[in-house]
Amino acid sequence: MKTIAAVFITIGILFLIIGLMFAFNIKLGRLPGDIIIKRENFVLYIPITTMLIVSGLGTLLSIIIRRFF
Repeated sequence: MKTIAAVFITIGILFLIIGLMFAFNIKLGRLPGDIIIKRENFVLYIPITTMLIVSGLGTLLSIIIRRFF
């Protein structure tokens, strides 16, 4: 049962973070370091910086959850 509780707590924390991002209008897209290639009928968006930030936050969150549970 502890693992199910940890999963629910993790999901709740993720929803809290996403909700706070919407509440404070924090936009992760279009950061410096993200690659945008625009052609006539084609746009390629590669969010390198955004994904590094999301990955780092996910790693920190998982470390915190593992330490307490």
